[in-house]
Amino acid sequence: MRIAVDAMGGDLAPEAPVRGTIAAVEQHPEVSVTLVGPERRLRELLGTWSDHPRIAIRAADEVITMTEAPVAAVRRKPRSSMVQTILSVKEGESVAAISAGNTGALMAAGLLWIGRIEGVERPALTAILPSMAQWGVLVLDVGANMDPKPIHLYQYAVMGSLYCQEALEIADPRVGLLNVGEEAGKGPPDIREVYRRLSDSRLRFVGNVEARELLQGKADVVVCEGFVGNVVLKLTEGLARDFLSEFRRIAGQNLWTRLAGSVLRPGMRRMRERLDYQGYGGAPLLGLDGIVYKCHGSSEARTFTAAILVAYNYAKKEAHQRIRERLAQAREGLVQ
Repeated sequence: MRIAVDAMGGDLAPEAPVRGTIAAVEQHPEVSVTLVGPERRLRELLGTWSDHPRIAIRAADEVITMTEAPVAAVRRKPRSSMVQTILSVKEGESVAAISAGNTGALMAAGLLWIGRIEGVERPALTAILPSMAQWGVLVLDVGANMDPKPIHLYQYAVMGSLYCQEALEIADPRVGLLNVGEEAGKGPPDIREVYRRLSDSRLRFVGNVEARELLQGKADVVVCEGFVGNVVLKLTEGLARDFLSEFRRIAGQNLWTRLAGSVLRPGMRRMRERLDYQGYGGAPLLGLDGIVYKCHGSSEARTFTAAILVAYNYAKKEAHQRIRERLAQAREGLVQ
């Protein structure tokens, strides 16, 4: 089972995607990877691994940068590593695509060459945030759709619930709506309309979720607008990073704080692991009619390794096909 990896996407490319690929192939005997990018450079980085039977290279001599306009870049650079990664899935060479590059361009390429699942109006960018009480929380949308209609948010809830069931094996996912208060009447008219739709659905809707409750385990899936979701995602990442950095600074101030820090270190290590987004790998672009995972722009090698293994397991379970089938069965109103 082959996974296509955009070797030129992200701040640490191509070194991080290449090292992550090698680690994934080492860890799992059934994983094969196609690295997409400039062949000569990738062979240099792979070294003796360039002849490995489960590592292939798909040549791509262009790169879409983070600052380029997504749609224009995708159309202007058909030989870019990102577009060729998506085409690897479209052509049946790979079962999934992974990139840490320009998010808008990845969504545009997915829409242009893979398309949407029938009945889904707008795909969503997802993210898995850490939770203090459980595995985490799937948040969508976190940047793909800045001005959604109520039907879009409702469809996000359905797709998120199905993803948790089929890919994460959560039997009855709890769905929440990110809002400024718990009461049903809170928020602007469109959000109140989403609340009504979710209340009338057969989803396990647990009501509004305030931002301060997001990481407390109240819901498995939380739905929000792309603008709000992106702010939440980056705020959460920044708080986790700064909190851990401040703890290390305080713990190293003097002898007494170093002693106290040594006592707390095992617990802080566990907290760091829980809050570290690098360990979660990527998150799927739900609604595309193919498996596409987006990694954080600053992803390290271990993030690519995790993303490859997550995408492999998702594809092996045939979860995407089942989600597509269940959406087709519930096409009328997309009620689960």
